[in-house]
Amino acid sequence: MQTLAPYLSALSTILGIVFFLGIVWWAWSAKQKAANEESARLPFELPDEFIKDQS
Repeated sequence: MQTLAPYLSALSTILGIVFFLGIVWWAWSAKQKAANEESARLPFELPDEFIKDQS
């Protein structure tokens, strides 16, 4: 088992990097552009939390 541990560690690191890069690729893909732009506008479309009393 001691000879297998370094290989499992390296494999888990490689899989983690591949998984991370896949998420980054998916997030920046052209198919996600509309959803990303909509999400970027959300904070500006919410009503203000503090409205000064007009009276």
